[in-house]
Amino acid sequence: MKRIERNIAVVCLLGLALALTQSAVAQDAKKKAVRKTSPNPAMAKIEDVPGLPRVLLIGDSISIGYTVPVRTLLKGKANVHRPLTNCGPTTRGVAEIDKWLGDGKWDVIHFNWGLHDLKYLSADGKSLADPTAAGSKQQVPIDEYEANLKKLVARLKKTKAKLIWRSTTPVPEGASGRVVGDSIRYNAVAKKIMDENKIAIDDQYSFSMQNKELQLPANVHYTKDGSQELAKQAVAAIEAALAK
Repeated sequence: MKRIERNIAVVCLLGLALALTQSAVAQDAKKKAVRKTSPNPAMAKIEDVPGLPRVLLIGDSISIGYTVPVRTLLKGKANVHRPLTNCGPTTRGVAEIDKWLGDGKWDVIHFNWGLHDLKYLSADGKSLADPTAAGSKQQVPIDEYEANLKKLVARLKKTKAKLIWRSTTPVPEGASGRVVGDSIRYNAVAKKIMDENKIAIDDQYSFSMQNKELQLPANVHYTKDGSQELAKQAVAAIEAALAK
């Protein structure tokens, strides 16, 4: 009789443990679903405040990270927009720049391409790859990057906006799919183009190198505080352009 009671107790405990596990899994799945469906505030459509200048941020996930802080810092001073997407490599920029610029007038355009261009992809071009792996290749080799960037600068100049180039941020040791030092090479190409076109440079590469604690370990992305500091750097450049 006692054995039967013990067996019943064990079965009940196992059932309770299973129920708790299933509940935890369900709650975790629910949290993940909420995170996936919650809109990124950086991608919110902006209603212009009449009378304020219009600023456009163009860039990859680094710029997505500082978009909201830039808007906050320029509240009441400028309407800050961005394409509602990660602007990726220069190839995507060339393909979509007209759509991103739209028909409105821009006073300042703060822009960057680079981290996606210099990253390495697998032979099929579909996934991030170890730069030393057989068949891996850069998404946009540096000579193509130069040609694309020249096209993009020519198109941006047609807007008559004040242009600001944001230098490509560093690739830290251990970051996957990229080579340390490639940002320097790509930035050198970009600087030459910007100097030739008399375009201001927001040197976020140097700023990041001087403040390495703002970048996540072995990752091209930034901490929340890091994005806030990049935003301050961007705002200083934007306000200087607006003052002109």
